[in-house]
Amino acid sequence: MALAKRIIPCLDVKNGQTVKGTNFVNLRQAGDPVELGKAYSEQGADELVYLDITASHEGRKTFTEMVQRVAGEISIPFTVGGGINELADVERLLNAGADKVSVNSAALRNPRLINEITGHFGSQVCVVAIDAKETEEGWFCYLNGGRIRTERGLFEWAREVCDRGAGEILFTSMDHDGVKNGYANQALSRLAEELSIPVIASGGAGSKEHFRDTFIEGKSDAALAASVFHFGEISIPELKTWLKSEGINVRI
Repeated sequence: MALAKRIIPCLDVKNGQTVKGTNFVNLRQAGDPVELGKAYSEQGADELVYLDITASHEGRKTFTEMVQRVAGEISIPFTVGGGINELADVERLLNAGADKVSVNSAALRNPRLINEITGHFGSQVCVVAIDAKETEEGWFCYLNGGRIRTERGLFEWAREVCDRGAGEILFTSMDHDGVKNGYANQALSRLAEELSIPVIASGGAGSKEHFRDTFIEGKSDAALAASVFHFGEISIPELKTWLKSEGINVRI
């Protein structure tokens, strides 16, 4: 029996509030991250992802306190990311109650960080987030919340991440982010074929069909979304019931 496909709301946190933008800019507020997380947990979300999108030193303290509050309120696994540069950051967030951590720019700058995290805490704790954009020359990875292009290709970097022991990849297509035209299923399908670890699709959810399509065409193991959940456009129970009727194996 194939593993159930996961539905994962993503909460971008800035100054203690959940925010959501389009193509990584134009942020608007979406509510209290702890209350939202609790509601999603009760509605049947499989996991949550919290990203500290302005992880300055002050932000870290606020964010750690929020992680503790989330851990006290929800009963599903949750991943936290943003500003994780060393093992001490991972330890702090796991001690606050997170189940997994997500690393992005820091892993691109220092790939050995992946080996260190998995060596100390196990592969299941390490999610590597990859923000990438398609150009005429192919897909390239970006640093710093999509601000700086690197010369690392999406697929070669994903293979290295897998080889270094990461437990999962969270792939966001920057051109699809917040646009609600569907996920980057061609790229996702290639990642799924080339990697031996789960791939989480991110960027582009606008309808129930988009979730179904990323599970079938994109071969994604999980689908992450933000605005369609935060602003009440799609409810998780309704989405899961519909996916089940479409033959997708989801936990109800």
